Amino acid sequence: MIPLVFAVLLGQVLPPSAWASQSVEERLEELEQEIRTLKRQREVEQEVSAKKEKETPVVVAGDKGFALQSKDKSFEFKLRGYIQADSRSFLGDDSAPASDTFIARRIRPQFEGTLYKYVGFRFMPDFGSGVTSIQDAYIDFKYWKSASLRFGKFKAPFGLERLQSGTALTFIERGLPTNLVPNRDLGVQLFGELFDGRLEYQVGVFNGVADGASADQDIADDKDLVARLFSTPFKESNHSWISGLGLGAAVSFGEAHGNANNTGLPTYRSTGQQTAYSYLSGTGAPFADGDRFRFSPQTYYSWGSFGLLGEYVFSQQAVRRGAVEDDLLSRAWQIAPSYVLTGEEASFKGVTPRHSFDPSKGTWGAFEVAARIGGLSTDDEAFSRYVDPLRSANDLKSWGLGLNWYLNKNLKFQTNFDQTFFDGAQLSGGKDREVENALFTRVQAAF
Repeated sequence: MIPLVFAVLLGQVLPPSAWASQSVEERLEELEQEIRTLKRQREVEQEVSAKKEKETPVVVAGDKGFALQSKDKSFEFKLRGYIQADSRSFLGDDSAPASDTFIARRIRPQFEGTLYKYVGFRFMPDFGSGVTSIQDAYIDFKYWKSASLRFGKFKAPFGLERLQSGTALTFIERGLPTNLVPNRDLGVQLFGELFDGRLEYQVGVFNGVADGASADQDIADDKDLVARLFSTPFKESNHSWISGLGLGAAVSFGEAHGNANNTGLPTYRSTGQQTAYSYLSGTGAPFADGDRFRFSPQTYYSWGSFGLLGEYVFSQQAVRRGAVEDDLLSRAWQIAPSYVLTGEEASFKGVTPRHSFDPSKGTWGAFEVAARIGGLSTDDEAFSRYVDPLRSANDLKSWGLGLNWYLNKNLKFQTNFDQTFFDGAQLSGGKDREVENALFTRVQAAF
């Protein structure tokens, strides 16, 4: 019976003339060879299909943005970004009117990606406030989580609120201490996490920038060393009241040598973003000429819906005017508690509403209230020969209240009122500078 079946099958692949000249064994061998060939062709087709499936990119779209990535995520490209549309109003500004205005505060597309699994990059321009600039442009080598390298332009690892993403800010504008910390700078940084994420560190060498400043190039050979440690020692604790405690400190030191065209000296702003402290300019103006040192203890604490950010910054800069030189000191601090009224968890990275805004389902998103007090004081010695008394205060005090409405993970509405008091500042004619009452609103879309 079996030989008969093989004979029938063989008759499908061999012409009748071949039957007469071949034995049964030869015919069976040719049939087996044909079967092996068909089997191998099937295996090749499966291998090609598997390879094609592996090489076909995965397209992702969601509340975290858009991504194109390989199956194993060794190669990835992300498109993200955010837009902040603000309004600013100043109440009772009769003596020195400030403009009530609408402003596109930040317009920042973000291009991020991964190459060969261990190389990352980020490019983020900004088109806000009518100015085009490059905020971030860096490359990461991240083979070890405990020790990665970053090259390019990015935030110097110093100020706590400065390191917080612009989309996660509890208040529309950062507090007074941010005046004294470096912003974005060019350099190289070693960073990582240790002890199962309970300790993070950053240490880097940068071109060096004035307090509160960013730069795209260096004006001297001097460099700044910046280092920061931040610990959440009770991160894995079962006690929620202490697991959200984070403590840290940052330090930077280097030298700054300015000149008449680029003084290397800062301008400080009030919480309402008005000039509150400015050095003299023009012929014979002062400039940075020597050691620059900064130090900042900092903390962030969360317990359920309650959050608290606190930091203190000390900044010292050697300043020269003519033959006279002084080490000028500036100090700033702030304490900013917040509470999520709808029960979601407070976080340094922002609030994620439990239910998105959808009145048809009776859900309205998340609501958060916040308060802030802070101060900034400068060296009395500066007012004798270095700063513009008509544009400068040697002591600022501020307080503010805020209400934040998180409609969903991508849309947020904020409103703030900040009041700032100026000590030692005078307007033209010798009048004391009036209190600044700033009312801000913001609509933010981030993806």
